[in-house]
Amino acid sequence: MFQFSALTVILLLLAFYGGTYLLSLLIKKDKESTTGFMVAGHGVGFGMGAASMTATWIWAASFYAAATSVYKYGISGPIHYGFWGALMILFIYPFGMRFRELAPNGHTLGELIHARHGSSSQLILAISNIMGSLISLMVNFTAAGALVSVLSPLSFQTGVLIAGIGVLSYTLTSGFRASVFTDFAQLVALMAIGVVIIPAVLFSMGGPEVMVSELSNLTLEQQDIFSSEAFLNQGAPFFVAVLAYAIGNQTITQRLFAIDKTKIKATFVTATVGYAGIVIGLGMIGLMALTIGIEPLNGDMNNLIPQMVSSYLHPIFIALFFILVIGSLSSTADSDLSALSTIMMADVYGKNIAKKGQAKPKTMMLVGRGTMIVATVAGLIFASFKLDILVMLVFVGALWGAVVFPVIASVFWDRVTNAAFTSAVIVALIFFCIARFELIPITGISALFFETMASVGAAVVIGLMVFGFLGRKAGMGAALITLILMLIFATGFLRDYMVLVASLTAYGVSAIVCTLVSLMSNERFEFDLIKQRVGDYDKKAKLPQPSKS
Repeated sequence: MFQFSALTVILLLLAFYGGTYLLSLLIKKDKESTTGFMVAGHGVGFGMGAASMTATWIWAASFYAAATSVYKYGISGPIHYGFWGALMILFIYPFGMRFRELAPNGHTLGELIHARHGSSSQLILAISNIMGSLISLMVNFTAAGALVSVLSPLSFQTGVLIAGIGVLSYTLTSGFRASVFTDFAQLVALMAIGVVIIPAVLFSMGGPEVMVSELSNLTLEQQDIFSSEAFLNQGAPFFVAVLAYAIGNQTITQRLFAIDKTKIKATFVTATVGYAGIVIGLGMIGLMALTIGIEPLNGDMNNLIPQMVSSYLHPIFIALFFILVIGSLSSTADSDLSALSTIMMADVYGKNIAKKGQAKPKTMMLVGRGTMIVATVAGLIFASFKLDILVMLVFVGALWGAVVFPVIASVFWDRVTNAAFTSAVIVALIFFCIARFELIPITGISALFFETMASVGAAVVIGLMVFGFLGRKAGMGAALITLILMLIFATGFLRDYMVLVASLTAYGVSAIVCTLVSLMSNERFEFDLIKQRVGDYDKKAKLPQPSKS
């Protein structure tokens, strides 16, 4: 297997991060505002927004986890990773339009929830986002370490360290604005290199004919594009998980608040198509490895794609692939740093530490940049654990599943209370952990109970999706039909797929608790209050503009 010299890899990394840093200097402002640092002034256009959304969602896992899915489950694997991930992007935009309508000056979903419910609900959302973004950072730095250690004599830890310092260097200058700007350049590089790399590996193996002839090496289940094993073990849990990402992930919410409101729909539809095309294509490298019987180096699935590329391609193509992966993980890592800094600036300092209406822009900027440094260090430490990327994705997604219903209900239903929101998330997480880690024997009555909760969860997922696009009546109808079908066909069967049961249980329990507790109260909320309570932290921005006349 081909390896670069240590010097060559270091020069490639310096060239990439040095170039990205110089790009960020082009947009650096002498005096950055908090709104500019957090959401680029709410005015990101269609092209830049679509590129940023696509690049952010194409992270290291898009390479490694997509290939892992294909390697395990065969030809349906790319669909069960790429398609559901793309659907997540599409799913968020109708709800994002509602977020912008309620809080046009917002920066985080936590701010909106704080205005709706108060500190406890907001902090739940902030904590879940901090956990998610830190895990995302860890995943991307882990991918960098794995790539460097496979393609060079340098250690895993060296790759992790260089990636962390490189991403921090350019994100620290202009925050979210730098993230969006560099995302555009990184996506162009991703697409250009991807178009070259995927066919190059295929033809180095002998062309499509060889791969088709070797398909007989796959099991019957792996040859089936409608494989039930692939759907139940990979597709369905990931479908549930990524839809939770749509609501829980601040990197997406941040773009919803940053993009010009009139361009949100076009931006997210374009990003959906772009993401699906690129990721499903990249996953095909895993299928190539499966057909010719490649075994992952040291049994680590994260090594699969680097192995394939280094085994079959010319060093020039391997160098391009190296830049491709570094670009993809960096575009997501800089978004995570921007998301974490915004959460700490707005949700923690702005809403809970500074006195009401007296948050200081200069202090907020210090909080934001300090958060980026601390988060990078934490991500580097966690990356040394070398955890399985696919397992982490499903786990974080299920955690966010607990907040999906309470968040969406809170922005449409005036009866949802702070107690309903908080209790729903806490109870759902408890039941999720019981099911996911099987803390009690899941047999007999207990298995039937969790299958019932999972059936409710499936109804919630389908119902919310239909509600987002077609309205309340259609959503409730879809949820009812889904619930009936699940109770008929899933009970007695779903218990064999506990990852899926646990994820759906998080949705189901949170929806039940949130609804019941809300109905016990007679409170009503006036949604116009959110607009008044979520303001701009830059006091100068509130000053009236002088008349030209």
